[in-house]
Formats: sequence, C-alpha cells, structure tokens
Amino acid sequence: MKQTSPVPTPTADSSNSKLVYILPRDVWSPPIIEPDASTVWTVGSMVKVSWDTSTRPEHVTSWVGKLVLGFTDDNEDTNEHLDLNDPLADGFNLTQGHVMVRVPDVTASNEYIVVLFGDSGNKSPQFTIVV
Repeated sequence: MKQTSPVPTPTADSSNSKLVYILPRDVWSPPIIEPDASTVWTVGSMVKVSWDTSTRPEHVTSWVGKLVLGFTDDNEDTNEHLDLNDPLADGFNLTQGHVMVRVPDVTASNEYIVVLFGDSGNKSPQFTIVV
C-alpha cells in the first residue's frame, strides 16, 4: 500500500497554508499491440489501434486517451514529428484497449508511428501508410 503525504497548498490570500492529502498515482504506459512493424494502412480506411490493458494499475493520473500520428526519421532518433493539432482520436477511455480511427491523407511512408497519451505516452513500432 502506498503512503499519502500532506502537501501544503496556499489559500486564496496566500498568507496561510492548509494541508491537502494527495492520493498516490501510478504511471501507466500500456504497450501498443497494433499497429506493429508488419502493419500497412491505406489512406482513408478505418483501422483499429489496440493496446494491452492487462497491467493497468488501480490509480492513474488520467483514464482519458488521445492518439496521435507521427513519424520518425532514421537520421533523427529523438524527434517523433507528432501531429498534436489533429489527433487521430481524443477523449476515449484507455481501459477500452482499442479505438477505431480513419487514416488521414498523408504521404506514403514506412516511418509512421502512433503515440497513445493518457496517463503517459507510449509509441508504436514504425509501420507503413500507403496511398
């Protein structure tokens, strides 16, 4: 069992403090099952993105998910080029373990990834999108 710790929090006038107990939270990064390295999506089609929910903890920061498309460049190991302005899906419950999305109109490439946000970010292996 995790311990809770009192954390001083300023009141509205900032001259006094009161103790607030913060519940412990676990970080959860559910592994993405699909797409995987053998996946090929076609622009305009409906596809399923799924992740493993078997390891979900009791307390997480957020159960609300957001899924974004990105790509990695073999020459730039750290930049995922995430399209945060146009998520593939947003506002779904992470405990569902999957979400259906429409493949956006993008340039064909075999360097695409999806990143699942909620409690923590988790990215898929690279996969292919064709036109």
